[in-house]
Amino acid sequence: MAPMGIRLSPLGMAVFCLLGLGVLYHLYSGFLAGRFAFFMLSEPAAGGPETPHVSAPGGTVDLRELLAVSVLAAVRGGEEVKRVREGNVLNAKAKGKTREGAEEQLTTGDLLSNRRMFYLLKGAFPAVQINSEERVDTADQETVSWDHSIPEDIKQKIQPKEVPAESVTVWIDPLDATQEYTEDLRQYVTTMVCVAVNGKPVIGVIHKPFSSYTAWAMVDGGSNVKARSSYNEKTPRIIVSRSHAGKVEQVARQTFGNKTVIIPAGGAGYKVLALLDVPEKNQEEADVYIHVTYIKKWDICAGNAVLRALGGHMTTLTGEEISYTGSDGNEGGLIASINMNHKALIEKLPDLEKTSHK
Repeated sequence: MAPMGIRLSPLGMAVFCLLGLGVLYHLYSGFLAGRFAFFMLSEPAAGGPETPHVSAPGGTVDLRELLAVSVLAAVRGGEEVKRVREGNVLNAKAKGKTREGAEEQLTTGDLLSNRRMFYLLKGAFPAVQINSEERVDTADQETVSWDHSIPEDIKQKIQPKEVPAESVTVWIDPLDATQEYTEDLRQYVTTMVCVAVNGKPVIGVIHKPFSSYTAWAMVDGGSNVKARSSYNEKTPRIIVSRSHAGKVEQVARQTFGNKTVIIPAGGAGYKVLALLDVPEKNQEEADVYIHVTYIKKWDICAGNAVLRALGGHMTTLTGEEISYTGSDGNEGGLIASINMNHKALIEKLPDLEKTSHK
Protein backbone atom coordinates (compact mmCIF):
# COMPACT_ATOMS: atom_id res chain seq x y z
CA MET A 1 0.00 0.00 0.00
CA ALA A 2 1.39 3.41 -1.00
CA PRO A 3 2.04 6.02 1.69
CA MET A 4 -0.90 8.30 2.44
CA GLY A 5 -1.28 11.09 -0.09
CA ILE A 6 0.78 9.40 -2.86
CA ARG A 7 -0.88 7.55 -5.69
CA LEU A 8 1.15 5.49 -8.21
CA SER A 9 0.20 5.96 -11.82
CA PRO A 10 0.09 2.74 -13.88
CA LEU A 11 1.42 4.70 -16.90
CA GLY A 12 4.32 6.08 -14.86
CA MET A 13 5.24 2.64 -13.61
CA ALA A 14 5.24 1.31 -17.17
CA VAL A 15 7.52 4.13 -18.36
CA PHE A 16 9.88 3.55 -15.42
CA CYS A 17 10.14 -0.18 -16.22
CA LEU A 18 10.80 0.50 -19.89
CA LEU A 19 13.61 2.94 -19.02
CA GLY A 20 15.19 0.32 -16.71
CA LEU A 21 15.06 -2.32 -19.41
CA GLY A 22 16.68 0.11 -21.86
CA VAL A 23 19.59 0.76 -19.50
CA LEU A 24 20.14 -2.97 -18.94
CA TYR A 25 20.03 -3.68 -22.69
CA HIS A 26 22.58 -0.92 -23.37
CA LEU A 27 25.00 -2.25 -20.76
CA TYR A 28 24.68 -5.88 -21.84
CA SER A 29 25.03 -5.17 -25.56
CA GLY A 30 28.21 -3.17 -24.86
CA PHE A 31 29.64 -6.14 -22.95
CA LEU A 32 28.87 -8.52 -25.83
CA ALA A 33 30.43 -6.17 -28.37
CA GLY A 34 33.59 -5.97 -26.29
CA ARG A 35 33.83 -9.75 -26.02
CA PHE A 36 33.29 -10.11 -29.77
CA ALA A 37 36.00 -7.57 -30.55
CA PHE A 38 38.41 -9.35 -28.21
CA PHE A 39 37.67 -12.66 -29.93
CA MET A 40 38.24 -11.18 -33.38
CA LEU A 41 41.54 -9.59 -32.36
CA SER A 42 42.72 -12.83 -30.79
CA GLU A 43 42.39 -14.70 -34.10
CA PRO A 44 44.76 -13.32 -36.78
CA ALA A 45 43.58 -13.32 -40.36
CA ALA A 46 44.97 -16.08 -42.55
CA GLY A 47 48.46 -15.09 -43.68
CA GLY A 48 48.50 -12.01 -41.43
CA PRO A 49 50.70 -11.14 -38.48
CA GLU A 50 50.52 -13.27 -35.37
CA THR A 51 49.26 -11.74 -32.14
CA PRO A 52 52.47 -10.58 -30.41
CA HIS A 53 53.72 -13.03 -27.79
CA VAL A 54 53.62 -11.57 -24.29
CA SER A 55 56.39 -12.81 -22.02
CA ALA A 56 55.50 -14.30 -18.69
CA PRO A 57 56.64 -12.46 -15.55
CA GLY A 58 59.67 -14.78 -15.33
CA GLY A 59 60.88 -13.68 -18.79
CA THR A 60 60.40 -16.26 -21.54
CA VAL A 61 60.79 -16.33 -25.30
CA ASP A 62 58.93 -18.41 -27.86
CA LEU A 63 61.40 -20.42 -29.95
CA ARG A 64 59.03 -20.49 -32.91
CA GLU A 65 58.97 -16.70 -32.97
CA LEU A 66 62.74 -16.60 -32.51
CA LEU A 67 63.14 -18.94 -35.49
CA ALA A 68 60.95 -16.68 -37.63
CA VAL A 69 62.99 -13.60 -36.70
CA SER A 70 66.26 -15.49 -37.24
CA VAL A 71 65.24 -16.41 -40.79
CA LEU A 72 64.24 -12.81 -41.48
CA ALA A 73 67.50 -11.51 -40.00
CA ALA A 74 69.63 -13.84 -42.16
CA VAL A 75 67.73 -12.74 -45.28
CA ARG A 76 67.92 -9.04 -44.43
CA GLY A 77 71.63 -9.31 -43.72
CA GLY A 78 72.08 -11.19 -46.97
CA GLU A 79 70.47 -8.32 -48.87
CA GLU A 80 73.18 -6.00 -47.58
CA VAL A 81 75.92 -8.51 -48.42
CA LYS A 82 74.63 -8.87 -51.98
CA ARG A 83 74.12 -5.13 -52.51
CA VAL A 84 77.66 -4.28 -51.43
CA ARG A 85 79.24 -7.03 -53.55
CA GLU A 86 77.24 -6.21 -56.67
CA GLY A 87 77.99 -2.51 -56.22
CA ASN A 88 81.69 -3.35 -55.79
CA VAL A 89 81.92 -1.12 -52.72
CA LEU A 90 83.54 -3.62 -50.37
CA ASN A 91 86.15 -1.26 -48.85
CA ALA A 92 88.01 -4.36 -47.67
CA LYS A 93 90.63 -3.95 -44.97
CA ALA A 94 92.54 -6.20 -42.60
CA LYS A 95 91.09 -6.53 -39.10
CA GLY A 96 93.75 -8.88 -37.74
CA LYS A 97 95.24 -12.32 -38.25
CA THR A 98 94.09 -15.82 -37.50
CA ARG A 99 96.12 -18.11 -35.25
CA GLU A 100 97.58 -19.61 -38.40
CA GLY A 101 98.83 -16.18 -39.49
CA ALA A 102 96.31 -15.63 -42.27
CA GLU A 103 94.97 -12.10 -42.65
CA GLU A 104 91.31 -11.64 -41.70
CA GLN A 105 89.33 -9.33 -43.95
CA LEU A 106 86.57 -6.90 -42.99
CA THR A 107 84.26 -5.33 -45.56
CA THR A 108 81.34 -2.95 -45.70
CA GLY A 109 79.19 -6.01 -46.37
CA ASP A 110 80.17 -7.48 -42.98
CA LEU A 111 79.34 -4.27 -41.12
CA LEU A 112 76.03 -3.45 -42.80
CA SER A 113 74.80 -7.03 -42.56
CA ASN A 114 75.79 -7.18 -38.90
CA ARG A 115 73.95 -3.94 -38.10
CA ARG A 116 70.77 -5.09 -39.84
CA MET A 117 70.79 -8.56 -38.26
CA PHE A 118 71.75 -7.51 -34.74
CA TYR A 119 69.20 -4.73 -34.34
CA LEU A 120 66.37 -6.77 -35.85
CA LEU A 121 66.97 -9.58 -33.34
CA LYS A 122 67.64 -7.23 -30.44
CA GLY A 123 64.52 -5.20 -31.16
CA ALA A 124 62.34 -8.31 -31.22
CA PHE A 125 63.98 -10.01 -28.21
CA PRO A 126 65.69 -7.37 -26.04
CA ALA A 127 66.23 -9.75 -23.11
CA VAL A 128 68.25 -12.28 -25.12
CA GLN A 129 72.06 -12.41 -25.23
CA ILE A 130 73.35 -11.89 -28.79
CA ASN A 131 76.94 -12.66 -29.81
CA SER A 132 78.17 -11.48 -33.20
CA GLU A 133 81.37 -11.80 -35.17
CA GLU A 134 81.51 -8.04 -35.71
CA ARG A 135 81.45 -5.32 -33.08
CA VAL A 136 78.18 -3.43 -32.71
CA ASP A 137 78.59 0.35 -32.78
CA THR A 138 75.90 1.82 -30.52
CA ALA A 139 76.41 5.22 -32.16
CA ASP A 140 75.31 3.64 -35.44
CA GLN A 141 72.14 2.07 -34.05
CA GLU A 142 69.42 1.21 -36.54
CA THR A 143 65.73 0.74 -35.82
CA VAL A 144 64.64 -2.50 -37.49
CA SER A 145 61.22 -3.76 -36.49
CA TRP A 146 59.51 -7.14 -36.79
CA ASP A 147 55.80 -7.21 -37.63
CA HIS A 148 55.28 -10.57 -35.84
CA SER A 149 54.56 -12.39 -39.09
CA ILE A 150 55.52 -16.06 -39.07
CA PRO A 151 56.07 -17.73 -42.47
CA GLU A 152 53.54 -20.40 -43.34
CA ASP A 153 56.11 -23.20 -43.57
CA ILE A 154 57.26 -22.45 -40.02
CA LYS A 155 53.66 -22.26 -38.77
CA GLN A 156 52.91 -25.66 -40.28
CA LYS A 157 56.00 -27.46 -38.99
CA ILE A 158 56.86 -25.79 -35.68
CA GLN A 159 54.76 -25.55 -32.53
CA PRO A 160 55.20 -22.66 -30.07
CA LYS A 161 57.71 -23.48 -27.35
CA GLU A 162 58.67 -21.14 -24.53
CA VAL A 163 62.02 -21.18 -22.74
CA PRO A 164 63.53 -18.83 -20.14
CA ALA A 165 65.14 -15.81 -21.80
CA GLU A 166 68.27 -16.15 -19.65
CA SER A 167 68.88 -19.64 -21.06
CA VAL A 168 69.12 -18.35 -24.64
CA THR A 169 72.23 -17.25 -26.53
CA VAL A 170 72.02 -16.12 -30.15
CA TRP A 171 75.10 -16.38 -32.38
CA ILE A 172 75.26 -14.25 -35.54
CA ASP A 173 77.64 -14.61 -38.47
CA PRO A 174 76.74 -11.64 -40.69
CA LEU A 175 79.03 -12.77 -43.50
CA ASP A 176 80.62 -16.20 -43.53
CA ALA A 177 83.51 -16.68 -46.00
CA THR A 178 84.65 -13.04 -46.09
CA GLN A 179 87.91 -14.00 -47.81
CA GLU A 180 86.00 -15.69 -50.62
CA TYR A 181 83.62 -12.71 -50.71
CA THR A 182 86.54 -10.40 -51.49
CA GLU A 183 87.65 -12.82 -54.23
CA ASP A 184 84.12 -12.81 -55.71
CA LEU A 185 83.65 -16.52 -55.00
CA ARG A 186 80.00 -15.92 -54.24
CA GLN A 187 78.84 -19.53 -53.96
CA TYR A 188 80.63 -19.93 -50.61
CA VAL A 189 79.09 -16.89 -48.92
CA THR A 190 76.34 -17.29 -46.30
CA THR A 191 74.71 -15.35 -43.48
CA MET A 192 73.87 -17.39 -40.39
CA VAL A 193 71.91 -17.25 -37.14
CA CYS A 194 72.00 -19.84 -34.38
CA VAL A 195 69.98 -20.09 -31.17
CA ALA A 196 71.47 -22.05 -28.29
CA VAL A 197 69.52 -22.97 -25.16
CA ASN A 198 71.68 -23.75 -22.13
CA GLY A 199 74.63 -24.06 -24.48
CA LYS A 200 73.02 -26.56 -26.86
CA PRO A 201 72.32 -25.46 -30.45
CA VAL A 202 68.59 -25.81 -31.14
CA ILE A 203 67.86 -23.44 -34.05
CA GLY A 204 70.01 -22.99 -37.13
CA VAL A 205 69.54 -20.73 -40.18
CA ILE A 206 71.93 -20.71 -43.14
CA HIS A 207 71.15 -18.26 -45.95
CA LYS A 208 72.91 -17.95 -49.32
CA PRO A 209 72.54 -14.29 -50.39
CA PHE A 210 73.41 -14.74 -54.06
CA SER A 211 70.89 -17.48 -54.75
CA SER A 212 68.30 -16.59 -52.05
CA TYR A 213 68.36 -20.17 -50.73
CA THR A 214 67.68 -20.53 -47.00
CA ALA A 215 67.97 -23.67 -44.88
CA TRP A 216 66.48 -23.68 -41.39
CA ALA A 217 65.91 -26.30 -38.74
CA MET A 218 64.85 -26.60 -35.11
CA VAL A 219 65.78 -29.51 -32.85
CA ASP A 220 62.68 -31.50 -31.84
CA GLY A 221 60.68 -29.27 -34.16
CA GLY A 222 61.07 -29.41 -37.91
CA SER A 223 63.03 -28.13 -40.88
CA ASN A 224 62.82 -27.10 -44.53
CA VAL A 225 65.91 -29.13 -45.46
CA LYS A 226 66.76 -32.83 -45.29
CA ALA A 227 69.65 -35.24 -45.45
CA ARG A 228 70.63 -36.85 -48.74
CA SER A 229 69.46 -40.39 -49.45
CA SER A 230 72.94 -41.96 -49.25
CA TYR A 231 76.47 -41.36 -47.97
CA ASN A 232 79.75 -43.17 -48.64
CA GLU A 233 81.41 -44.37 -45.43
CA LYS A 234 84.10 -46.52 -47.07
CA THR A 235 85.70 -43.80 -49.21
CA PRO A 236 83.98 -40.59 -48.09
CA ARG A 237 84.17 -37.27 -49.86
CA ILE A 238 85.61 -34.94 -47.22
CA ILE A 239 85.02 -31.19 -47.40
CA VAL A 240 87.61 -28.97 -45.72
CA SER A 241 88.82 -25.38 -45.64
CA ARG A 242 90.80 -24.33 -48.68
CA SER A 243 93.88 -23.77 -46.51
CA HIS A 244 93.59 -27.18 -44.76
CA ALA A 245 93.30 -29.50 -47.75
CA GLY A 246 96.89 -30.69 -47.56
CA LYS A 247 96.75 -31.42 -43.82
CA VAL A 248 93.59 -33.49 -44.06
CA GLU A 249 94.36 -35.28 -47.34
CA GLN A 250 97.39 -37.19 -46.07
CA VAL A 251 95.61 -38.52 -42.96
CA ALA A 252 92.34 -39.27 -44.77
CA ARG A 253 93.96 -41.23 -47.59
CA GLN A 254 96.02 -43.25 -45.15
CA THR A 255 92.73 -44.21 -43.48
CA PHE A 256 90.30 -44.59 -46.38
CA GLY A 257 92.60 -45.16 -49.35
CA ASN A 258 93.74 -43.15 -52.35
CA LYS A 259 90.23 -42.91 -53.78
CA THR A 260 89.19 -40.59 -50.95
CA VAL A 261 88.10 -37.24 -52.40
CA ILE A 262 89.14 -34.04 -50.64
CA ILE A 263 86.97 -31.00 -51.47
CA PRO A 264 88.55 -27.63 -50.62
CA ALA A 265 85.87 -25.01 -50.00
CA GLY A 266 85.21 -21.71 -48.26
CA GLY A 267 82.80 -20.97 -45.43
CA ALA A 268 81.58 -23.21 -42.63
CA GLY A 269 77.96 -22.68 -43.65
CA TYR A 270 78.66 -23.85 -47.19
CA LYS A 271 80.44 -26.94 -45.89
CA VAL A 272 77.50 -28.00 -43.71
CA LEU A 273 75.12 -27.53 -46.64
CA ALA A 274 77.39 -29.86 -48.63
CA LEU A 275 76.27 -32.69 -46.30
CA LEU A 276 72.59 -32.08 -47.04
CA ASP A 277 70.13 -32.36 -49.90
CA VAL A 278 70.38 -28.81 -51.22
CA PRO A 279 68.83 -27.97 -54.63
CA GLU A 280 71.65 -25.67 -55.72
CA LYS A 281 73.67 -26.19 -58.87
CA ASN A 282 76.75 -24.49 -57.34
CA GLN A 283 76.55 -26.52 -54.12
CA GLU A 284 79.08 -29.35 -53.92
CA GLU A 285 78.24 -32.59 -52.10
CA ALA A 286 80.33 -34.24 -49.39
CA ASP A 287 79.98 -37.05 -46.86
CA VAL A 288 82.07 -35.60 -44.01
CA TYR A 289 83.08 -32.06 -42.97
CA ILE A 290 86.38 -31.71 -41.12
CA HIS A 291 88.11 -28.65 -39.65
CA VAL A 292 91.47 -29.18 -37.94
CA THR A 293 92.18 -25.85 -36.22
CA TYR A 294 90.62 -23.32 -33.86
CA ILE A 295 87.29 -21.95 -35.13
CA LYS A 296 84.83 -19.35 -33.84
CA LYS A 297 81.44 -20.50 -32.57
CA TRP A 298 79.43 -18.11 -34.76
CA ASP A 299 80.96 -19.94 -37.75
CA ILE A 300 79.66 -23.36 -36.70
CA CYS A 301 76.69 -22.98 -34.33
CA ALA A 302 74.01 -22.71 -37.05
CA GLY A 303 75.37 -25.73 -38.93
CA ASN A 304 75.58 -27.70 -35.70
CA ALA A 305 71.92 -26.96 -34.93
CA VAL A 306 70.77 -27.95 -38.43
CA LEU A 307 72.67 -31.24 -38.28
CA ARG A 308 71.35 -32.02 -34.77
CA ALA A 309 67.78 -31.37 -35.91
CA LEU A 310 68.24 -33.84 -38.78
CA GLY A 311 69.87 -36.53 -36.64
CA GLY A 312 73.45 -35.67 -37.56
CA HIS A 313 76.49 -34.79 -35.47
CA MET A 314 79.09 -32.07 -35.11
CA THR A 315 81.72 -32.62 -32.44
CA THR A 316 85.34 -31.84 -31.74
CA LEU A 317 87.89 -34.16 -33.36
CA THR A 318 87.90 -36.21 -30.16
CA GLY A 319 84.11 -36.58 -30.14
CA GLU A 320 83.22 -33.99 -27.50
CA GLU A 321 80.04 -31.95 -27.84
CA ILE A 322 80.63 -28.24 -28.46
CA SER A 323 79.07 -25.88 -25.90
CA TYR A 324 77.79 -22.53 -27.15
CA THR A 325 78.24 -20.57 -23.96
CA GLY A 326 81.28 -18.91 -22.47
CA SER A 327 84.16 -18.18 -24.84
CA ASP A 328 83.53 -17.47 -28.51
CA GLY A 329 86.02 -20.05 -29.79
CA ASN A 330 86.22 -23.83 -30.21
CA GLU A 331 89.71 -25.18 -29.63
CA GLY A 332 89.28 -28.82 -30.64
CA GLY A 333 88.61 -28.64 -34.39
CA LEU A 334 85.50 -30.40 -35.62
CA ILE A 335 84.13 -33.34 -37.53
CA ALA A 336 80.55 -33.31 -38.86
CA SER A 337 78.48 -36.05 -40.42
CA ILE A 338 74.91 -37.22 -40.93
CA ASN A 339 73.48 -40.71 -41.41
CA MET A 340 76.93 -42.16 -40.76
CA ASN A 341 78.59 -43.89 -37.79
CA HIS A 342 80.08 -40.74 -36.29
CA LYS A 343 81.88 -42.50 -33.47
CA ALA A 344 83.54 -44.89 -35.94
CA LEU A 345 84.72 -41.94 -38.04
CA ILE A 346 86.43 -40.39 -35.03
CA GLU A 347 88.09 -43.67 -34.13
CA LYS A 348 89.38 -44.10 -37.69
CA LEU A 349 90.91 -40.62 -37.77
CA PRO A 350 92.82 -40.23 -34.49
CA ASP A 351 95.74 -38.46 -36.17
CA LEU A 352 93.52 -35.52 -37.14
CA GLU A 353 93.35 -34.43 -33.50
CA LYS A 354 97.17 -34.25 -33.46
CA THR A 355 97.03 -32.15 -36.62
CA SER A 356 94.80 -29.60 -34.84
CA HIS A 357 97.67 -28.70 -32.51
CA LYS A 358 100.24 -28.06 -35.23
